[in-house]
Amino acid sequence: MTTTPLVRRHHRDPVALAILKNRFEAIARKMAHTLLKTGRSGVLNTARDFSCGILTADGELVTGAECYPIHVLRGPDLMHATMKAFHPDLRPGDAVLHNSPYHGNTHAADHAIMIPVFDDRGRHRFTTLVKAHQADCGNSIPTTYVGTARDVYEEGAVIFPAVLVQRDYRDIDDIIRMCEMRIRVPEQWRGDYLASLGAARIGEQELLELGAERGWDALEDHTRAWFDYSERRMVSALGRLASGRAVAHGTHDAIPGTPPDGIRVQADVTIDAAAGRVTIDLTDNPDCMPNGLNLSQGCALSAAIVGIFNCIDHTVPPNAGSLRRLEVKLRENCCVGIPRHPTSVSVATTNLSDRLSCAVQRAVAAIDPRFGMADGGPPFPPVAGVLSGFEPDTGAPYCNGILFAGSGGPGNPYTDGWVTLLSMGNAGMPQMHSIEVAEIQHPVVIHDRAIVPDTGGDGRRRGAPGTLTRFGPTAAPVEVGYVSDGTVHPAEGVGGGLPGGPSRQWRVRADGSEEILPTYGQVVLQPGESLISITAAGGGCGDPLEREVERVAEDVAEGWVTPARARSVYAVVCAADGTIDPTATAAERAARRAAA
Repeated sequence: MTTTPLVRRHHRDPVALAILKNRFEAIARKMAHTLLKTGRSGVLNTARDFSCGILTADGELVTGAECYPIHVLRGPDLMHATMKAFHPDLRPGDAVLHNSPYHGNTHAADHAIMIPVFDDRGRHRFTTLVKAHQADCGNSIPTTYVGTARDVYEEGAVIFPAVLVQRDYRDIDDIIRMCEMRIRVPEQWRGDYLASLGAARIGEQELLELGAERGWDALEDHTRAWFDYSERRMVSALGRLASGRAVAHGTHDAIPGTPPDGIRVQADVTIDAAAGRVTIDLTDNPDCMPNGLNLSQGCALSAAIVGIFNCIDHTVPPNAGSLRRLEVKLRENCCVGIPRHPTSVSVATTNLSDRLSCAVQRAVAAIDPRFGMADGGPPFPPVAGVLSGFEPDTGAPYCNGILFAGSGGPGNPYTDGWVTLLSMGNAGMPQMHSIEVAEIQHPVVIHDRAIVPDTGGDGRRRGAPGTLTRFGPTAAPVEVGYVSDGTVHPAEGVGGGLPGGPSRQWRVRADGSEEILPTYGQVVLQPGESLISITAAGGGCGDPLEREVERVAEDVAEGWVTPARARSVYAVVCAADGTIDPTATAAERAARRAAA
């Protein structure tokens, strides 16, 4: 990314800057509200797996107020450049469908609608972006995550590299028919397409009204000033860190196509606090794998940047201005770099992306222990996979992403892990299904969902614990697709913090016998069977002996930490009634510190 010198300033009244910043964010939120209320599939209207944003006419991110970081921090700029290169004659009424991971998109399951917004003189001023994860994208098996696909052909998704899908505000029916013929639930897809298109058009309408009210040149001046302000905020935030360089690693569990010990990724992070810059070098990493875990270019860039944003002042605006200070070095044909077609990147937004973000976070912690954080629980267990099959009453096919539970968040120097974080790149924005809604939307029964005690990574600040969920079909077989991580390589801690508990999954047959399931797969559950999934927990941050006794007492009272664990790890002694024995605790901690 080109770095704009900080000395270049676009001055503006700070009150006006704040007002227009909120106006742009309000437009993005209205787009998101439209999609949430009109999306047909549960992955949109319940799990909220989508992002809505606004770009300049040059493809720079103005606002990510309603966006997953992994979706938009980088990638939309590349997608936008592709759109303009393939369609130099863009005009009002156009809409582009883009899901090509080889042209800037995240992965094929994220169908993005981009709509260029023109002023009354026909000048391209902004672009609205709606990126929505699909319940089905035409893959060879009923899942949007084919972890074991050797290439994009075995993956099977239909790829649309910035394809014109509307002209003069009317659908190009050839494209619609292609999607409907290749997607298992065409009516559901058509509803989600219309919802995404409607959300993007709402953004277009609102921007046209804002341009007429404020003046297009004033809006353009605002975005330049907003980017400069955001850059200054990033420089200030980075200036609080210590300067230095650290290299950190993360290892994804093995699946077909990886080395026997899994994929080990490396983040080489250099912080120059005085200059207000960070460089993340990802070039010294393995080549692309013959499976779907590889990162698209957009995901590799965004995942690295996520690791930085997670460690700094959370009020720094994530946009093209603040991104000027972050450089990510990639190379072609790298599993966390720039894949070459037909390399599969089917699982690019979650698994290896999280490993990369977490490695960056731990590198920051190594440079400056006041910042950085541990690993979040590795994602994508069966309870966050894809359900498919045929409705027991009507025989109609269904295919839908689920989010019955998710992985635990990491401990950091200031707070415990976020229980429902789910994934580092999604920033806690997805919504977990309520049990009642999930059972209405799918032919399944959720028998249990509960926190698993003693799984959160212990530390001065504890990682969030794992969650156990047991579910099974009602009256017809249900297929569950997933690509889990964290069974062999759980979340790592930092600064003396301990690892989080691993993920696990197994089938319970009708006769009560149990079968341990692999870390990836398409599992068919028969009526009477159930699947138990324990999600990975987050890693801990800091020495557990430094955790305040009051916090340990609260964990014990909540049932997240057992009295035995409180004593063995935190040196906190519980009395027979479960309350903390302060005298015994003080003696226990003094003895532990003396021994250390």
